[in-house]
Amino acid sequence: MRKPLKIPRIIKINQISGFQVFCAFNNGEHRIIDFKQLFEKWNYQSDDFRSKLLDQEEFSKVRVNEGTLQWPNLTQKLKLSNGLEFDAMFDLDPVVLYEESISDEERNKMYQIGDLIKNARIEAGLTQTELAKRSGTTKNYISRIENNRSDLEVGTLIKIIEIGLGKKLKIGIG
Repeated sequence: MRKPLKIPRIIKINQISGFQVFCAFNNGEHRIIDFKQLFEKWNYQSDDFRSKLLDQEEFSKVRVNEGTLQWPNLTQKLKLSNGLEFDAMFDLDPVVLYEESISDEERNKMYQIGDLIKNARIEAGLTQTELAKRSGTTKNYISRIENNRSDLEVGTLIKIIEIGLGKKLKIGIG
């Protein structure tokens, strides 16, 4: 049985460049949202309220709130059926933002431990099967790790690096 996927939520804005927002999601993935394309696709220029985001200065006021992107400078009055009125800041569905974004390959590569393990294994002249046997795991698991398709616990990482590859593991926070 597959592990259920988390609902994608934005946890950090890494960078804003023009109308591109570089974000970190709660699944550990970094993605780029190109709002210039989205605004054209969603026809924002013909909407009086949303067209304000076509102004670079207004757009750049974007913030992360409750797992999505929100513009506190863009509010509208909403009226509920019971007559209650309140101001709501403009935001977008994080699932839509995830689906409409592309992978930020440059940032994601920095965190792909699988590539490091694969290169070290090849340098050591080992097959995936040999490394798996030495580190007490399976070839299938080594393959998934090398292809960045599996989470990796620190204890398992230590076994693979120090026992399987005979190297020293150093982890740093810069």
